[in-house]
Amino acid sequence: MSDQYEVWRRAHEMSQGRELTREQMEALGFTLEPLSGFWRRRAYKDGPFVAIAIWRDGETLWCLQNGEPKDCDDQMWSFCCRWPISEELYHSVTGGGAWPEEPPAPKDHNQQKTGDVFVDLQREYEAEKELAETFLKKPITTQQQADQAAIWSKRIAAIAKKATDLHKVEKQPSLDEGRRVDDKWRDLKERPAELSKRLKRHMDAYLLEQDRLERERQRAAQAEADRVRREAEEAAKRAEEAAIAAEREASAATMTGSAPAVASNFAAEAAHEADLLAKQAAEAEREAQARNANAGRTGAKVSLRTYVSARVTDYREAALALLTHPEMRALIDQLANRAIKAGTLLPGTEKVEEKRAA
Repeated sequence: MSDQYEVWRRAHEMSQGRELTREQMEALGFTLEPLSGFWRRRAYKDGPFVAIAIWRDGETLWCLQNGEPKDCDDQMWSFCCRWPISEELYHSVTGGGAWPEEPPAPKDHNQQKTGDVFVDLQREYEAEKELAETFLKKPITTQQQADQAAIWSKRIAAIAKKATDLHKVEKQPSLDEGRRVDDKWRDLKERPAELSKRLKRHMDAYLLEQDRLERERQRAAQAEADRVRREAEEAAKRAEEAAIAAEREASAATMTGSAPAVASNFAAEAAHEADLLAKQAAEAEREAQARNANAGRTGAKVSLRTYVSARVTDYREAALALLTHPEMRALIDQLANRAIKAGTLLPGTEKVEEKRAA
């Protein structure tokens, strides 16, 4: 008489408590025909595991799920055939024990709910956190501990997702009210701002014409300032020469005992003329200064603004000049990563295999 549990024993030894791979199932010769043994499956998608026992009694196929009779159809078998378990584990779980890879449940996980979803979820997290922090103090050395960590991570992540969903539900009325207020004020904010911009743009042609006229005035004023400055320089030179002549005349008069007259008077007149022309030159320079075209009054003045921008004439030279700029290097890194992900290795780059993390 053949051993109906032979394939299950081989499957359990091959899996080492893990889910069978497609290759392992093919090597075991699995078909849609249920095989006797002890297995497990999810009660529903992402749900808890349930223990399955299958055996034959003559022509009759028996199936128990967590100790309760269950039809062993193709769907049942297709879900549980990947997970062979030991007979001892089957009896342990159906007797109320936990699956070995399941993290320990908090002592007060069945505590009375307060009705406040925030308080209840906070308590649930704090209970999980206390156990998880203890678990984290020791390194993982077994597959069972690694499985526990993976399941625990997902279980705690589910708390974060639930908190996110509940936060969204509680905050949604405030968001809706905020949108209502935004909708109420939007037009009254945007339409006046747009009309204000249109009024400014309406002045552009006039102000640009005034700016053109101002540049013409400035050119003429600068030419006049240059002329007056040259006359002032010439007058200063004449005044200096007259002063020297007056000084010589005074020395000669001292030696002869006569009074100086002509040179000293001319020097005084030349100095006075030079001073007047110097003042005129300074005034002409002030007149030659640029005056920005504007409109309005103090507090509501509008004037032309000068916007400075760069036009790239040689991208290679500009790129080389900017090569050490942190933003440029960050951009190059970003483009290089985008290229390598698309299967292209750019010149000057190399492929790096990063260590993977859970």
